[in-house]
Amino acid sequence: MSLAVRFDDIRKDFGPVRVLHGVSFDLAPGRIYGLLGENGAGKSTLMKILAGYETASAGTLTVDGTPQQFAGSRDAEAAGIVLIHQEFNLAEHLSIAQNMYLGHEKRRGWLLDDAAMNRDATRYLAEVGLQKPADTRVRDLIVAEKQMVEIAKALSRRARLLIMDEPTATLTPSETERLFALMAKLKADGVTIVYISHKLDEVERITDEVIVMRDGRFVARSETAGLARQLMANLMVGRDVSDMFPPKQTVAADAPFALKVDDLVVPDWVERLSFGVRAGEVLGFAGLVGAGRTEAFEAIVGLRTRSAGRIEIAGRPVAIDSPRRAMRHGLTYLSEDRKGKGLHVNLNLQDNLTLMTLERYAHPLLDLKAGRAALTRAVGDFGIRTGDLASRARMLSGGNQQKLALAKFLQPDPNVIVLDEPTRGVDVGAKRDIYFLIHRLAAQGRAVIVISSELIELIGLCHRVVVMRAGRLQATLDLEHLTEEELIAHATGTH
Repeated sequence: MSLAVRFDDIRKDFGPVRVLHGVSFDLAPGRIYGLLGENGAGKSTLMKILAGYETASAGTLTVDGTPQQFAGSRDAEAAGIVLIHQEFNLAEHLSIAQNMYLGHEKRRGWLLDDAAMNRDATRYLAEVGLQKPADTRVRDLIVAEKQMVEIAKALSRRARLLIMDEPTATLTPSETERLFALMAKLKADGVTIVYISHKLDEVERITDEVIVMRDGRFVARSETAGLARQLMANLMVGRDVSDMFPPKQTVAADAPFALKVDDLVVPDWVERLSFGVRAGEVLGFAGLVGAGRTEAFEAIVGLRTRSAGRIEIAGRPVAIDSPRRAMRHGLTYLSEDRKGKGLHVNLNLQDNLTLMTLERYAHPLLDLKAGRAALTRAVGDFGIRTGDLASRARMLSGGNQQKLALAKFLQPDPNVIVLDEPTRGVDVGAKRDIYFLIHRLAAQGRAVIVISSELIELIGLCHRVVVMRAGRLQATLDLEHLTEEELIAHATGTH
């Protein structure tokens, strides 16, 4: 069952750009490794080489003592190496079972054996704790459930080395616990696990050893037990990042409400939600997956139908039936799905940045020079790291994609900004940049709403946090009550 891997002087070039610079280290069987590094450090590229999605430009990959150069992911899977992608690799219109066996279909003679695939898929779904029929269409699942399908699919491949890229980004605490229990079982069975995550508390808890990469190079490895979380972060970015959160500025008690919502009802999701956020305030929204936070704000900006509710912006009642109408009233919403709803990843950076404010750059023909100048400013203001301003958005790392999405949604100069999971899948250095950007927006007198599953993020950033549970407001906690214990208690209904 066990499998050993060795990287020797692995290099990878994309055209003239070298992204891996002679990486060498080994992975022993039956251990859980935390692979750490900022976005763009080369972690994912190295793991794609191991899993057959990319080929090395130079160097040797050795698997169980034999040099390998996989022709594709199927070859790697045949050797027992499976990668669970950070971005889901699922066909939305197919069922769970069909997705799990896509390209590996079970047959009875010339015909597909749907009964066998559904039966086996049900067993793997039970292992990961997903209580859904195997014939459920993937498009009918929520994001966290799709993540569990990806994990179940990997188990069905009988992996001997499993690579998990940000596997808990969409999971609730209870689902995360179930995943950790499953990882412990796999480890006991001799499976090697490479765990890529920016959640250092999870890395500290679940891994045996930490390997750190920076700028396409191997920089350190250590037994996890001897490596403090702060040192992990410092190794990743090459500097001290102890000041992750900026100091919170005071919000005047009589500051005007930038946004006020009363008795919002979203059918099947939200029941009588009322709240307000003041100019200069950072207001957090906490809750478990399915609590209704995202659905509430999708309804507020016109992406989802609401059956009741009054919305005021800057003290005036407004009627919002689309994101464009919301934008005209000074309200923007950045979705948690940056690749699906935040950016057009196949467009270049300039087209992405200016898409929401095209009228500003069309007289009537597009003023490409003005758009280029706006992009240059955004790259500087938001710290977007790119080697080529003409590149497509998909060429950016996750953290830089998020910064581009933020720059895009701030182009209309809104007074109320809603950020849904703004640092999901973002490395510790980019997180800090985004936290300081949010602080800067609030200091300018804007109201910022942060929906986040990371409690430390909400505590470090926000002046107050609204906790939702099952579509209802459970509590609004001010600074003196912002603790993990209080947030969890209200979110789970155990307060």
